[in-house]
Amino acid sequence: MKEKILIVEDEFIVANDLKIMLQKAGYQVVGIASSVVQARKLIEDKKPEWILLDIMLKGDLTGIDLAWELREMHLPFLYISANTNQSTLEAVKATHPYGFMVKPFRERDLIVMLDIAKYRFNEENGSLGEVKIDSQIQEIEGIVGNSPLLKEVIEKIKIVAPAETSVLILGESGTGKERVAHSIHDLSEHSSNPIVIVNCAALPQSLIESELFGHEKGAFTGANSVRIGKFEQANNGTIFLDEIGELPLDSQVKLLRVLQEKEIQRLGGNKTIKINVRIVAATNRSLEKEVAEGRFRLDLYYRLNVFPIQLPTLKERKEDIEALANHFLKKYAASSKRNVNSISPNALAQLKKYDWPGNIRELEHLIERNVLLAKTTEIENFDLPSNTSAPFEVASTGKMKSMEEMEKEHIMNALQLCDGKVSGLGGAAEMLKMQPQTLYSKMKKLGIKQGYN
Repeated sequence: MKEKILIVEDEFIVANDLKIMLQKAGYQVVGIASSVVQARKLIEDKKPEWILLDIMLKGDLTGIDLAWELREMHLPFLYISANTNQSTLEAVKATHPYGFMVKPFRERDLIVMLDIAKYRFNEENGSLGEVKIDSQIQEIEGIVGNSPLLKEVIEKIKIVAPAETSVLILGESGTGKERVAHSIHDLSEHSSNPIVIVNCAALPQSLIESELFGHEKGAFTGANSVRIGKFEQANNGTIFLDEIGELPLDSQVKLLRVLQEKEIQRLGGNKTIKINVRIVAATNRSLEKEVAEGRFRLDLYYRLNVFPIQLPTLKERKEDIEALANHFLKKYAASSKRNVNSISPNALAQLKKYDWPGNIRELEHLIERNVLLAKTTEIENFDLPSNTSAPFEVASTGKMKSMEEMEKEHIMNALQLCDGKVSGLGGAAEMLKMQPQTLYSKMKKLGIKQGYN
């Protein structure tokens, strides 16, 4: 049976175009309302299952006013609007829509957004089976484990990979965000074309625009030849913007324009270059907090957060530790040509008791190191840090320390132990089980000066 949709839009041409797109995709459009008053009557008479909602409507009430009523009725909705000023987007966010599309958009963007909105709604209401999306693939190469939390991630990857929509991967450092990005690319229509990896935290601020969009010869001092930027390199493929939360605000504006217009201009050039790039972004920060504190644009957040995938920590999926450990054992035994083929029950028990602050990356490095150190064909024991720690720390003022204060102190202690060395063998990044770029960005955020290396 066709799902019933009500369009609430005061521009007739836009509303009619929407109606044609939806009918072509198999939906039943039960009406078009140009005001909240008209929408209320159509909702009562036609009983739609979904509402497509513009913000600015005829009359005194806006789409946001109607959204609060829809929430009360448990009637799912998504916004379609050209209005992206900060205060409006804050009000939109407060209504918890199932999607937000910025005009203008392509027909396929609308249909994908509806599929994703339905997925979110069904997930929230415990009825995922109702989403009509092909899920033929049972396993994803490179993603190891069988825990319920991991199965949810795999299901989301299978749902979103064939679409063209942007994906935001969320999770702590070391949880496998880049691996998920590769999986999304490999299962997409772009898989025969390149995936280009960009670590936003590692880009020097003065070179971000040149790195992402390229430059023409003579664009600035030292630009002796044309440079093809990352977006052009990824044309017809995928670009993975890791640590997207590290981008400065002026670069966020330029990225937003690329997302909206599907075109770039090289630095120093006046030629517009059309691009077809699938964007996958990732962060270990809370972008909602970054938005609230003015460090991340809300309109860019909505553009990227079309389909979020939250990765669990390794501590949350300990039932996968044995499979992961054996996977890395096989990998590093082969690459190092070492005859190490098993992990003792005692050593596996050690792995399962540990809390893994560095997540999968920490486990991988541990297995790699112990494969090289093993004196027999079996790893018999792991030298792991103690999980025990004080339940909380108190500052000299007598007040409990904030998480930021504790993180800053922890990093400074590691730097002191490493004589100020950040990266490389014996550096603080290795001690803290994180990528050097991530540590550099945390140091910058926390105001920690780099004294050495």
